[in-house]
Amino acid sequence: MEALAGRFHLAVLSNGTPAMLRDLLEASGLAPYFRHVLSADAVGVYKPSPRVYRLALDAFRLPVEAIGFVTANAWDALGAAAFGFKVFWVNRAGQPEEAWEPPPHRVVRGLEALLEP
Repeated sequence: MEALAGRFHLAVLSNGTPAMLRDLLEASGLAPYFRHVLSADAVGVYKPSPRVYRLALDAFRLPVEAIGFVTANAWDALGAAAFGFKVFWVNRAGQPEEAWEPPPHRVVRGLEALLEP
């Protein structure tokens, strides 16, 4: 996480509540690495609603094509790709890839691969 945070601006974008996310990040020691903690609670719907993914655009004040979205959930990868994010699907279990449209930008086995060109 330190290497990722040193190279990218990180955020959590989750269907979890703000209190739950804060507690999880604090308990895991990961809180210092994240610039933003964004909850679907802010818009009153859950991912894969585009309104949730838009929270990242508003937080970072960047266009959709400038944001890389990392997830281990195939359904979340599909929703984020449909929204327009550059998606990195962390497929640790080696699940079969589905015929997504648009497909993920990259499929990786672990977070360390995100540091590779």
